[in-house]
Amino acid sequence: MQTRTKVLIGIAVVALFGSAAALSVAKSRDRGLEVRLEAVKRRDLTQIVTASGNIRARRAVDMSSDISAKVSQLLVDEGQDVKEGQELLRLDPAQYQAGVSRAEAALSQAKATEAQQQANLIQAQRNLDRFLALRDRDSLLVSAQQVDDARTALDVAQAQVRSATFGVSQAQASLDQSEDQLAKTIIRAPMDGKITRLNVDVGETVIIGTMNNPGSLILTISDLSVIEVVLQVDETDVPEVALGDSATVRIDAFPDRTFTGRVTEIGNSAIRPPSQQTTGQQAAIDFEVVLTLDPTDAPLRPDLSATADIVTATRKDALAVPIIAMAVKEQRADSTLADSTGMESGAANADEETEAQAANKDVEGVYVVKDGKVKFTPVKTGIAGQEYFEVLSGLSEGDTVVAGPYQRIRQLRDGDQVKQAKETTAG
Repeated sequence: MQTRTKVLIGIAVVALFGSAAALSVAKSRDRGLEVRLEAVKRRDLTQIVTASGNIRARRAVDMSSDISAKVSQLLVDEGQDVKEGQELLRLDPAQYQAGVSRAEAALSQAKATEAQQQANLIQAQRNLDRFLALRDRDSLLVSAQQVDDARTALDVAQAQVRSATFGVSQAQASLDQSEDQLAKTIIRAPMDGKITRLNVDVGETVIIGTMNNPGSLILTISDLSVIEVVLQVDETDVPEVALGDSATVRIDAFPDRTFTGRVTEIGNSAIRPPSQQTTGQQAAIDFEVVLTLDPTDAPLRPDLSATADIVTATRKDALAVPIIAMAVKEQRADSTLADSTGMESGAANADEETEAQAANKDVEGVYVVKDGKVKFTPVKTGIAGQEYFEVLSGLSEGDTVVAGPYQRIRQLRDGDQVKQAKETTAG
């Protein structure tokens, strides 16, 4: 009996508190819910897409060596400005100088061989001419076989001369190659710019790249006269961005300054396509958007972190409603509206709701206040500013709408009594 009595007492207490809460809510609605009210009026709106990225130079050259050798002289420092053609560093030229000497000797030998074959050709021509002259004088002095042998010797001599000539060309090409490799021991700047990265020091050996292994990255020269910001923009924001859109850029290294620029490139494919993602859960799909900064005197460096606000649309003197005032209701097939708590603003039974579930859709709107009572009004919106939506239809200038708090807006129903919340001042 004691257990049963305790259970009954507990149920009675819960029922009592539930009734008190319901009565409190009902009285609150009768007195009017305190909300923040705001009049619909015209404002200047700016729609912005915000993204983060890094600074880079529009033109940058990563320099590596075409030969393998040890660094013998380093003629520049990181951060130094250089001119096109300026010597940057020298590699040990010993083995390549030896290669040039070897190629020069081979060329000289090939030329000597060519001269020898030229002499043989002259001798063969003279022999043939002598035999032909003797035969013209007396056919019995020279046999036909001797004449044929002389002609054959001349043909052979001519072929040997051509072979020697090709040998000279081959030796000359080898010499040119050796001299080119020797010239590559001196590395020069390919353009005007600044040394933004220097990866070697005197005594280190640089190597050339192979099919599977990259070569040594010696240094990077960047032309900092034109600076770009490379941003990662979410796939949902990319359609809003267009070439030429203006932007305001904040760089972490310069917290007290802002920079301006324009969109000059928009990626056509994702930075990391889904096919290249190895994780089980698909990561966010981002696209690369490039801004070109306007000229500035700030000492910007590659790889600095930056955040950009891209202006994608503007409206002057547009009818505007607070973003926080927007609510979503479900449009049922019978044209009634249901709020996020499932309460209907019109009559509809459960069977009708089940039958129309496939045709249901969400409707955006605001609670318009008239004579102290609210009514949900569908609204068609345009661009979104920082705090306000552009109103295309559904509201008129001067209408009063419920503009917060958000939790209170979710609890509203058509016909609820509301009043302006009292503003409090911090002590």
